[in-house]
Amino acid sequence: MVVVQGVVPPDAQRFQIDFQCGCSLQPRPDIAVHFNPRFYTTKPHVICNTLHRGRWQWEARWPELALGKGDGFLILFLFGNEHVKVSVNGRHFLHYPYRLPLSRVDTLGIYGHVFVKAVGFLNSNPFVEGGTEYPAGHPFLLKSSRLAVPCTWPLPRGLWPGQVFVVRGLICPNPQEFTLSLRDDSTHPTVTLKVCFRNRTLAWISPWGRKEPISAPFLFHPQRFFEVLLLRRDNDLKMALNGNAVGAASLGQRALGRLREIRISGSVELYCVWC
Repeated sequence: MVVVQGVVPPDAQRFQIDFQCGCSLQPRPDIAVHFNPRFYTTKPHVICNTLHRGRWQWEARWPELALGKGDGFLILFLFGNEHVKVSVNGRHFLHYPYRLPLSRVDTLGIYGHVFVKAVGFLNSNPFVEGGTEYPAGHPFLLKSSRLAVPCTWPLPRGLWPGQVFVVRGLICPNPQEFTLSLRDDSTHPTVTLKVCFRNRTLAWISPWGRKEPISAPFLFHPQRFFEVLLLRRDNDLKMALNGNAVGAASLGQRALGRLREIRISGSVELYCVWC
C-alpha cells in the first residue's frame, strides 16, 4: 500500500501520480499506473492510463472526484494481484486493472500542481492471512507537537485481543537508541522494546531488567522511515517491523489488560501513531 498525503493548490489545473518502470528521462519509461486528477473543468475528475513503449493506451475516466482546489488529501493505492484500488480521503474511489506486469514497477513519480507533505510505502497487517477488508489510511502528523519525542500515548482501555498499535517515523541522522515502553498504572514499564544502533540489536526488556534478544534482521537505519506494528493475540504481544513479523513478547492476559500508555523515546522523529 502506498500513501500520498498533500494539498491541492488553489490555482491547480492537474497533477499526476505515476508508478513507473524506471526513472530515465530519455527514453521515457513505461508507466504501469497513471493516476491523473484534473481540476480545470467544472467537475473534477480522474484519468487513469498506461504508457507502453512511448504510446498511451485507452484512457479510463472516473467522474465525481470528491477533491477540489485548495483541499487537503490522503490518497491510498492498494496493489492486488490483478488491479490497484484507490481511495481518496478514506473513501474507495476506483480500481484500475494492470496492463503491464506489476513486477516491472520500481519508481514513483509525482508531477504537476500539488504540494506533497508525505509519502509512505506501507504493508497491511502482516499477521492477517486472506483478509478481504479495505485497509484504512492514517495521515502522517507532520511536525505535530502531539508527537514530540519523548511521546506518551494513552491506552484508556488497555490492549484487547486483536487490537493493533502502529508507530511510524524517521530515524535521526546519528541515532544512539530508540525505546518503546508499555506501561500500566505503576511507575515501572511492563515491557520495553529497545533498539540499539551501536551494536545493531533488538531486545525486549522486562520490568526487572531481564533482556530477551529478538532474532530478526536489523531494519532501522539513519534517515530512513520505519514502522513498528504491535498486535495483541491472546496473551502475547506480536510485533512486525516494516511489515515483517519478527516474534512476540509473552506478558499474560492480566498484564496486557492493565496497560494504560505507550511511551516512545530516543533518536526518532514521529510521523504517525494510532491504535
